[in-house]
Amino acid sequence: MSITIVYGSDGGVTRKIANKIAAKCGAKVVDIKKASTGDFESAGLLILGCPTYADGELQSDWAEHVGKLEAAELTNKRVALFGLGDQVNYPGSFVDAIGILYDIVASKGAKVIGFTEPKGFDFSESKALRDGKIVGLALDEDNQSAKSDARIGAWLAQLT
Repeated sequence: MSITIVYGSDGGVTRKIANKIAAKCGAKVVDIKKASTGDFESAGLLILGCPTYADGELQSDWAEHVGKLEAAELTNKRVALFGLGDQVNYPGSFVDAIGILYDIVASKGAKVIGFTEPKGFDFSESKALRDGKIVGLALDEDNQSAKSDARIGAWLAQLT
């Protein structure tokens, strides 16, 4: 199965996580700035990665290029999401960006997989919560980086 990871990253942390995930599953990694509609459509499993900025916004490259995702044919496409957030300084918008991406891909008929439990995080609100679960892999590299490798491993195990 071909796996493609499309990510956006300003400071490089999300890029680092995308590459770490790719190393574990043999995925192709594409920066959203360079992505084409074909990158979204051709993957057997599409993984989207985005940090949450400010008070719950998409990272700037995602915000600028989200139209590529919106233009892609995603009906029945298997999609998984991962997001980075800061639960301490932004507890009211923790990993909101993957909630925004979830809404886009779900509205396009994608089958979103890889929901995770919010256990182990301390936040008050998130657009990424659906029926008590986070719509993908949540990571807090600012406050819980020591837990990221285990979280990535557990998440990948449920995707394959």
